[in-house]
Order: sequence, then C-alpha cells, then structure tokens
Amino acid sequence: MGNSERLVNRTVERYGVWLRSAVVLLCGALGLVWADASDVPRALALLAPAVLACGVRLRALRRPLPLALIWTLDAAVVTLLGLARPVLGGEGANAMVEVAVGISVIAFQFEWARRPAAGAALAVVGGVACVLGDLLSSPAHDPDVVPLVRMLIQVGLARAGYLIVRARARAADRSAAVRAALRREADVAAARRATEREYLATLHDTASATLLMVSQGDSRDWAWLPPRARQDLEALSAMPGFETGSVDLAALLSCVPEGEGPTRVRLTTHIEGPLAIPSGPGLAIFNGVREAVTNVSRHSGVREAELRAWREESDGVVVELSDAGRGFDPDSVPMHRRGISGSIIGRMRAVEGTASITSRPGAGTRVRWRWPDQDQDQDQDRDREPGTGEGGRAAEAPCPPRAQAQQTAAVRFIRGQLLYGAQLVALLICLVWQFTISLRRLLAHQDVYHPAWAQTAAFVCLVAVAVTGGAHLLRGRRIPPGVRGWCLGAVLAVSAVSAYTLPPDHATGPADWAFGVVGWHALFLLADLRVRMYAAFLGAHIGINAAAVVWHGAPTAAEAAVLGIATVGSCGLQLAIGVLMTHLLRDTAPAAGSAAAREEELRTRERIHEHLQSDHKERYRALTATTVPLLVGLGHGVLSPYDEEVRLRCGVEGARMRRLFAEGDAVADPLLNELRACVEVAEHQGVTVSLAVRGRPGEVPVGVRRELIDPVAVTLGRTRSTARVTVVWTPAAVRVSVVGVDCADDRTEAAAVPSQNRAADPHVSVVRTRRGESVWAEASWSRSVSSGVDLP
Repeated sequence: MGNSERLVNRTVERYGVWLRSAVVLLCGALGLVWADASDVPRALALLAPAVLACGVRLRALRRPLPLALIWTLDAAVVTLLGLARPVLGGEGANAMVEVAVGISVIAFQFEWARRPAAGAALAVVGGVACVLGDLLSSPAHDPDVVPLVRMLIQVGLARAGYLIVRARARAADRSAAVRAALRREADVAAARRATEREYLATLHDTASATLLMVSQGDSRDWAWLPPRARQDLEALSAMPGFETGSVDLAALLSCVPEGEGPTRVRLTTHIEGPLAIPSGPGLAIFNGVREAVTNVSRHSGVREAELRAWREESDGVVVELSDAGRGFDPDSVPMHRRGISGSIIGRMRAVEGTASITSRPGAGTRVRWRWPDQDQDQDQDRDREPGTGEGGRAAEAPCPPRAQAQQTAAVRFIRGQLLYGAQLVALLICLVWQFTISLRRLLAHQDVYHPAWAQTAAFVCLVAVAVTGGAHLLRGRRIPPGVRGWCLGAVLAVSAVSAYTLPPDHATGPADWAFGVVGWHALFLLADLRVRMYAAFLGAHIGINAAAVVWHGAPTAAEAAVLGIATVGSCGLQLAIGVLMTHLLRDTAPAAGSAAAREEELRTRERIHEHLQSDHKERYRALTATTVPLLVGLGHGVLSPYDEEVRLRCGVEGARMRRLFAEGDAVADPLLNELRACVEVAEHQGVTVSLAVRGRPGEVPVGVRRELIDPVAVTLGRTRSTARVTVVWTPAAVRVSVVGVDCADDRTEAAAVPSQNRAADPHVSVVRTRRGESVWAEASWSRSVSSGVDLP
C-alpha cells in the first residue's frame, strides 16, 4: 500500500468517525429538547448509550480496540437511534432519526472502507433499525420505503466515491513509484560517477604520480618514497563518498603537505579561521590544494607559494593558492592531463562549488576554490576573476544549480490525482442523485409547482451544468474561471427558481427536488478551491431558500425545526464532504508527498551505499593484482627504485592508469584517445613512439578497449628506445598492434604483465612475439557487423 492510499484511508476513517459522532450528538440533543417530559427518561436510556458508544469509537482512533467490539458499538449506535423514533414522537423526531441514521450509514462506508462487508452489514442494520422504528411509531401504517431507498443510494454513492478516490490515490502511488525509481537510478548513477571521479582523482594524485616518478628514475634521493607509497595505499583503501558532518577548513589547510627535500614548496599562509563547511566540499578543497602544491613543485620553477583562505560576506568560502613561477596558458592544457580537470576542477564540480585557474606565461599562476552558501543565487556563485585581460586566461568550472523541487512536484502530482478523483465523485453524485431521487420527485409533484415549466427548465439547466463541467473534466482540463462563474450563477438561479415556485409548506420536503442536489453541483465546480468558497455558496443557497419560505409567510417553530434538520441533513453533509476534500488536498497530499520523499531518500541512500561498496571492492580488487604489490614493495623496502625491472613495472602500471583516466573523456574515438594516453607515458620515459591509424573508426565497448590496449601498454612500458603503434579498422575486426625496439626482457613476466596473453572477452585474441630485443604484440577483436557495432 502506497503512502497516498494509506493516508487517504486514515483520513476518511477519522473523518467518518468524527462526522457520525457530531451528528449523533447534535440529533440526540435536539431529540431530548423536543421530547415530552414524560418521555425524557426513556429517550435518555436510548440516546445516552449511543453517544457513549460514539465516544468510545473516537477514543479508539488513538488506542485501537478489537474490530469485533468496534463493529458492535457501531451497530448499537444506529439500532438505538432507530428505536428512538417511537419514543421521541412527532414529525421532527422522524426527520431527526432519518438524518442521524442516514449520515451514520454513510460514515460507516468511510470508517470501514478497507472492510466493505462490515460497512455494508452496518448499512443493513441501520436500514432495519429505521424500518423497525417506523413500524413501532406507526403500527397502523405500512412502512415508508422511500427513505430506505434513498439511504441505500447514498450508501452506494459513498462506497463508489471512496473507491474512485482510492483508485486515484493508487494511481498516484504507482506513478510516484515509477518516477521515484527513475530518479533513484539517476541519483545512484550520479553518485557512482562522482565517486568514480573522486577515485580517479585520488589515483592520479597518489599511486599514478608515485609510480610514474619511480619509472622515470629522476631522483637520486628516494628517502621520501616508502612513506609516500604507504600513504598511497591508505588513500586507495579508503572508501570515498561517505563524508558527513562538517570540518574546519582552516585546520585542514594547515596540514597541506609541502613535500620533502629539493621538491619542498614553502607555503606562506594567511587563513582567517575557523572556516566550518560540510566535510565533502572541505575535503574536495583540501585535496585540490594538495594537488596544486604538487603542480607548483613540478612545473612552476619556483619553491614558494602563498595560500590564502577567507569567508565572504555572503557566507561563501574562498581559498586561493598563487605563485610567481613561469605560468602557462590554461587553454593549451590537453584534455587528458588530469591534474587540473580531475583533481581541481572536477572535485569542486562534484560538490557544487567552483574552481578557476588564472595564469599566463611568465606571470605566475593563481588557483581559486570557492564553495558558496547554498541559499545564495547560483548566478552569484560563479567566481569572477579580475585581471584576466591582457593575455590572461581563466579556466572555470561553474556548478549547475541543485534541483530542490522533487518533493514539491510529488505533492503537486498527488494533489492533482486526488482532486481529479474528488471531482469525479462529485460529478457522479450529481448525476445519480439528479436522475434518480430528484427526477422522481420532479415527475411526481408536477401539480405542486407554480408554474411547473419553471421547475422543469431548472432541472434541464442543472443537467447542462453537469454536462459542461463533466466535458472539461473527462478531457483532463480544468474548468475555466469564466465557465465556472457562469455555471455557479446558473446553479444559484436554479436554487432561486425552485424555491420561489414551490409552496412554503413543501420546502425541503418530498416535492423539493432541487434543495438537496444543488450543493453537489457546486461542490463539483468548487472542489479545487478552499472550503470557505464552498461554504459561502452553501450559505447563499440556504439564504435564498430561507428568504423564499419567509416571503410566503413566517413558519412556525415546529416547521422551522424540521427545515433546520433537513438543512443539516443535506447541506451539512455536503459541507462535511467539502471539508474532507479540502483536507485531502491541503493536508493529506503534502503528507503523502513528504512521506514518499523521505522513503525515496532512504532507499536512494541504501542503493548508493550498496553500489559504492560494490564499486569500491571491485576497484580495489582490480588494483590488487599489480598496483598494490608494487606500492607494498616500495613502501616496505622490498622493491628498490634503483632496480630497472621495478621502474619498468611502475611505468607499465602508470600507463594502465593513464588509460583508465582517459575512459571517461567525451571524444569521438575513445580507443584512440586511450591509446594516446599510454603513448604519452612512454614518451615521458624517453621513448620515441609513432602512431598510425587505418580505416574508419567505430564503436568499441569499454571492456573490449581495455583488452585491446593492455598489451600495447605493457610493451610500451618495457620499451627503452622506439616503438610503433598501429590501429587497423576493418568491417569485421579491430586490430591494435605495437612493435617495441630495445624492449626489456620479461624477467618477472607473470607479475608484471598478468593479462598479456589471455583476454576476458572470447572475441579478443592476443599474440605476442619476441625476436632478440624487439617485441611485437597484437590484440584483435572480431565481431559480426549484425551485432550493431559500426565497423565500416
């Protein structure tokens, strides 16, 4: 059962109990007032238990009682009310009992909505009680079956109305569940992508950088390597994506590593702390600053930098790192260079912040991170860098605004469904009531009306109003304000015509077909507005009829009492239904939307946690075959960076990681893009690489690309002088080959290249041949053209 249906059931149940209890209390009080003094004790003996049973039923809303006991109490209420008719006596007592029992059996359909058999049985008990009371009060006359038929029609309409509203609530729940599932999958995918970006950025800043430095052998003092390798292992084993709470960014920035030995960067810090921000943005800024300091050490040509951090007046936090080094053109940085795009800009984009790099050759570099207050306008969140003219370049990654309207949209959708159901219910009541009870009364009392044609015209006018409103509703359109205004005016005109062409002694009686049906037409037209608008209409309707009665002559006290009871039985019930509809639209729909949003958030968090755990285990498992053993050996001194074989293995792993970084690039030819990432690593090792491509590129799955490129990365990583890489596209296959000249011997081939001669994809084959110092390796992928892959 969905949230909407559950809350609708609870609302209608509580509504039914309160409505019935209020009517029983009111009618019981009026009955005691009207009863003769000698009949008061007997009336109390019947009405007091009924009122007490209603009180127990109200208390059961908070403290549930056994269903059998509740059903017995409800049956006792209508039975005692029906038997009170002969005790109270008089026409007023008959009207009062009919109203009390009639509204009670209607309310039972709401109270026992989830158990229709119990509700129907209570309706039968109420009908039998009315018939029995009628027989006891008038033994010489046959029982009047018209009120009983009217009561059964009302019970059927009440049950049908509940089923319609429940059906719309179920439709809202189903649609909301589908939308929630789609949003949940999108959120899970976004979280996985964000975590993957953070993982790749961490891999770039830690293991990749360490292994590439080892492979290049550009350091004489390797004392820094063991602790860094151990730190890299800790970073790779940490589970990203579950940072909660807040951190002091000032404290984090004071721990930014400056490096050791000749690579150390002396930081001059000016931090206005404390700077409390959520931990996600705080860690993203800290990791970005750490990578930027590393870039200063590697590329700027200086060993000094300035780090500043402060809080803006708009509660945004700004961090700035600047140096006076050689500078560069940010627009000239290739896409596959991950230090800026992934570690700095990508991290801030993931946490909805901004990062910008301002630099130009010979003028130093300034990197700025900004995390804004989420309540500020997103247009003000963009970092506006001064002084980027005169050849300066700024590379910025503004964050798109976060969507905050999911719960509001859910509430609006549920409210729309419930409104549509409520209008259908009101339209159904209008048509059924008008063409059964009202039509019978109109045809049976033509001789009473003066003139009769006016009453017939009023009846036709109400039919036209129902048809007009129903046409808009069934086409899924709202009734235009102009059409609604004309229809309400027509309904009030029908009320006036019916009241002033009816003798006063027939007002609200069997001949008054319009008094009880006009309110349902107005409810249908005003269902989407607040209940006070409907109450105002009912007040106007009652005022028109009261004025007509007074215009014909002031009624007696008994007549006025009967008119009042009839008004409560018809207009009071209609107003109560209007209040119920307003409660469903104004209270139940928001509550259902909020509950659905909370449940969706919980399910989304659980799914994200589940997938992130699985992804993390899979990523770490992939590293345990090659990268982790290297870092463990370097961290504990088992492997020496002076050993050529160790440096070659580090170069191979560095090439594999660079290929992994290139997987997420949005390029036309992913295979060639990932190959170039491996080629670039080899060129940094001093290898001269030529790359040739033949044929028209097509689509290759990511798993196949990994199988095709891995032998090339291994061979390039072990080549010392020159290599030639060739990619050949044919209609039936893709072949990637490499020839490495002066290639190192595979002394530890099993550990260094575990996947070179076997492929996970059965359509991928790998061939590797060595001739002296040269190695030729080729990986090919064969697949039919009918498989949907675009191979020309």
